[in-house]
Amino acid sequence: MQRKTKKWLAIAGALLVIGGIGSLFEDDTTADTAKPAVAETTPEPSKEPAADAETDDPAKPSAIPSPNAAQTADLIAALRNVDPGLVVKEDRAVSRARNICMDIQAGEDGEAVRTKAVLRYEGGTVPSLSDDQGEVIVKAVKSSFCD
Repeated sequence: MQRKTKKWLAIAGALLVIGGIGSLFEDDTTADTAKPAVAETTPEPSKEPAADAETDDPAKPSAIPSPNAAQTADLIAALRNVDPGLVVKEDRAVSRARNICMDIQAGEDGEAVRTKAVLRYEGGTVPSLSDDQGEVIVKAVKSSFCD
């Protein structure tokens, strides 16, 4: 019962995140018409680049480690040993592994990382995973590319 509750909480959290991201892309026409008159008298921002302009670079790579080709092959082989259904879509399997690595690097405790690994990988071609399989998945992520 507790496992189902955690799963639904994870789903609800994911929906909230998706909703928040979606609201960023909404077209808000009231924002332009609701500006106070004071906004018209404020000076324009400086055209000089900000001191931390490098952090706003859209081409900057993600902070989440991504496995190279050899590491990806090791990861896929390890996941296939847990259950071949985990790697039916290899790109998705790698993406989920990167999220697990993010949890590890965020300092989450081992049980939380394992639980999230199970939740991320089960479903579809793999209807359920045990905690032991979740632990093997986490070890595969760590040993293949996430130090």
